Amino acid sequence: MRVIVVGAGVAGLALARGLLAAGHDAEVYEESPEPRTAGGSVTLWPGSTGILEELKADHGRVGRRLETLESWSSDGRRLVTVDLTAAERKYGHPTVHVARGELVELLAEGVPVTYGARVEHVDPGRAEARLADGTTVRGDVLVGADGRRSVVRAALWGEDRAELTPWVTWQGFTTAPTSLTGGGAAVMMAGLAGLCGLIPAGEGRLLWWFDVRSAPGEPFWADDPRLAERLRERFGGWADPVPAVLGSLSGSSPAPDFFPHHRQPIPEVWGRGPTTLAGDAAHTMPPTMAQGANQALEDAWLLARSLDDLRGYERARARVARRPARLAATELTDMHRPAAGLIPDRLATWLNTAWLRRASTYLLTAS
Repeated sequence: MRVIVVGAGVAGLALARGLLAAGHDAEVYEESPEPRTAGGSVTLWPGSTGILEELKADHGRVGRRLETLESWSSDGRRLVTVDLTAAERKYGHPTVHVARGELVELLAEGVPVTYGARVEHVDPGRAEARLADGTTVRGDVLVGADGRRSVVRAALWGEDRAELTPWVTWQGFTTAPTSLTGGGAAVMMAGLAGLCGLIPAGEGRLLWWFDVRSAPGEPFWADDPRLAERLRERFGGWADPVPAVLGSLSGSSPAPDFFPHHRQPIPEVWGRGPTTLAGDAAHTMPPTMAQGANQALEDAWLLARSLDDLRGYERARARVARRPARLAATELTDMHRPAAGLIPDRLATWLNTAWLRRASTYLLTAS
């Protein structure tokens, strides 16, 4: 089939890669004039690394394999540790953390993409898109993989159904030496001030992020001129390596990335006729469960196998994607939870391993 893919993010590139491998004709159109490699990094769970292996995208070339996921109090006390190698042993694929730009570059290898191609109008019934330069492209199937502000979704659904939550994320990388940078531990520190996350991303980089409550016009919102100062005021007394991370913010380049959190209801049917959606266009969710890129890869994997049953693809993915989306919408991981230290590590590891399967169409199908 000839498939028109709108958007060259994780979902669009992975889908095109899978389609090309299956012998289809995939054309990707991206609004940005060049590959979208900006942004922080993402954690890829065993379902996603399994999908990458099927796509012949060698994740071992980038990022960092993670061995533990640790919850700390703001004073540095370890509350609970999840052994991520347990899921690796059970499912046969590791958990890795990789810079988003490196993941995009990995998926883009060998995939033809037309950059600077902004879609202005979509006819879902004809699998047709009109570009800003007046060109019209048409396929047997049209897929909107164009993110939260999807033009394709607007043509299908009309109004944007996503809404802001009271939380936002500021994130970036530091190359300042820390005790975590060269290891395999992902650390989340939650307190009354918010949450700080720290994960090694390879190449001497440590991803940091701070989740805080905010809203348009309030402190910590986009373009806050006092951002670094406010973060130091709020988190400066937290345990190492948070002070070192905060110290690296002064004059940092590139500037930290800002992500407001959105939650969106996920309908059972996403598309119409020969047109469907993938990735954030279909199921925007807060980043608190580290599932956005993973669910995008899951969409791509199943859709590449379901071109003759788009509604079946949507129903199957909606059933699974709703689970992490609903949990992420609670913003549970951002909340101060002193009782987390009462959970035995062994139980936390078992719960996480079981949860990863329930959040993955790939693992549910493979097992």
